[in-house]
Amino acid sequence: MFKNILLAADGSSHSIRSAEYTVGLAKKFSSKVEVVYVVDGETAKSDVLYGADHAQVEKNRQERIQPITDVLQAANIDYTVTVLHGDPGPKIVAYANKHDIDCVIVGSRGRNNFQTFLLGSVSHNVAKQVECPVLIVK
Repeated sequence: MFKNILLAADGSSHSIRSAEYTVGLAKKFSSKVEVVYVVDGETAKSDVLYGADHAQVEKNRQERIQPITDVLQAANIDYTVTVLHGDPGPKIVAYANKHDIDCVIVGSRGRNNFQTFLLGSVSHNVAKQVECPVLIVK
């Protein structure tokens, strides 16, 4: 049913919980997991300002998603990592819709409707626009 799962990851505790749910689905369906990490404009700026060089910036980004890849490795899940640049919601949607993705798994901070209205929500944006099932992990 879910041969290709996209796991949206940013290194937060929410994405670590999402990785744990991903393991369960991936094992159940023998799925391949595509870990997608989107570097937004603010993160890219701070990476450049505080990073010594390109290699250091890449190392810092790998360290952010290391807890997620550790969960997948410990469970012996077949996965790849893709780093995209831009606004996370639209980038995840475009990637999922363009590639052969059967399910998107994304973490949520659990904001209420007013907070989502003011601050936006990657998970809400993905759920509304992606063309496959979406699992939002709170």
